[in-house]
Order: sequence, then C-alpha cells, then structure tokens
Amino acid sequence: MIVVGIAGGSGSGKTTFADALKKQLTRDCVIISQDSYYFDRPDLNFAERKLINYDHPSAFENQLLVQHLQQLHQGQTVNVPTYDFERYARADAVKVVQPTPVVLVEGILILADAKLRKQFDIKVYVDTDADVRVLRRVRRDIEERGRTVQSVYDQYLATVKPMHEGFVEPSKKYADIIVPEGGHNQVALSIMVSRLKRHIAELAQPAEEQMG
Repeated sequence: MIVVGIAGGSGSGKTTFADALKKQLTRDCVIISQDSYYFDRPDLNFAERKLINYDHPSAFENQLLVQHLQQLHQGQTVNVPTYDFERYARADAVKVVQPTPVVLVEGILILADAKLRKQFDIKVYVDTDADVRVLRRVRRDIEERGRTVQSVYDQYLATVKPMHEGFVEPSKKYADIIVPEGGHNQVALSIMVSRLKRHIAELAQPAEEQMG
C-alpha cells in the first residue's frame, strides 16, 4: 500500500486533485478526508461548537487518523467517521474503508502534524492564489454546508486566514511535490497517475508470479 498526503489551503483544489486521481485509479484507490476527523464535542451546545476554531490543528483527531492508516497498512478495514458541517458535530454514520493499493489522504493540515506526515509515502501540497481559494470556499460553504455569506466572511477573517498563514502555508516546506492550481494541473495529475499505476502494477506482480 502507498499512502499519498494531499495538503493545501481551504479551496485550493486538493479535493479536486484527489478526485481526479481516484477517477484514474478507480477501485485500486480510496480517499480519506481529514475533515472527517474533526473532534466530536457533545459536551458543548450548538452555539459553543460554532465558536471552535476549525482551522487550528487542535480541531482534528489526528491520532485516530494515524491509527486508521496503520490499520489499513496491516490489511484491516476501518470505520472512518463522518462530520455534519451544519450541526458542527459527528454524524452517526461511518464510512467503511477497506485496504487498497493506493490511499489518498487530503486535508488542510495533514502536513502540519509530524506523526501524520510519517504515514505518507508521497507528500503533495496544492498551491493556489488566495483570491481563488476564498471564492471557492464561499461557494462551497453556502451551497454544501448551509452557511450564510456573513458567517463565511466572519470565519475567514477570524480563523481561516490567520490559520492558513500560521500553519497551512508553512507546512508546504514538508511537501515532496508542489502542485499549482490543483485538479486543473493536468501535467502534475498525469505524473502522479503514472507513478501510482506503476506502484499498483508492482504490487500485482508477485501475485501473478505465484499463480505462474
């Protein structure tokens, strides 16, 4: 199994890049989002949960993500949590993920955590201009997460921008590959697909030799 970490600022296109890789690799690949691993805080009411800084590294249960990646390496199936962004809480449902030759992990802060970085065989940072990222985030949060324009604006100034400058952008130095424009960068996508398909073929070769 090869694990690829895909980081980048909110709205950078890292999810699009991961989805494009998945489309090429089909059933040999699975995507895990760091967003699924926001800490659940049932001890707080809705108003209190809204005030949490969700762009700070402490908002994520990275220890559980590390554990799940290690279990996948060992051939075990894991139950990835799902997060309800309208309630700011984990949902009851889980996503059952089975081991595959390629595991893509995408998230804004996956390269900011040393223990998490150790799990990645390839570390990618998707680099996109701030104005493009902001516009994408506004559209996503309104259309997909039930937010208002004012709430997105307030959150961006209060936490998203300072956390990007304090944690996300500095984590770029840990990347093996920096990809401008994310999923729209067809050259980078082609190179990554070729590398990962070669890995899949290498995994399949011993099995074919045993059958022979």
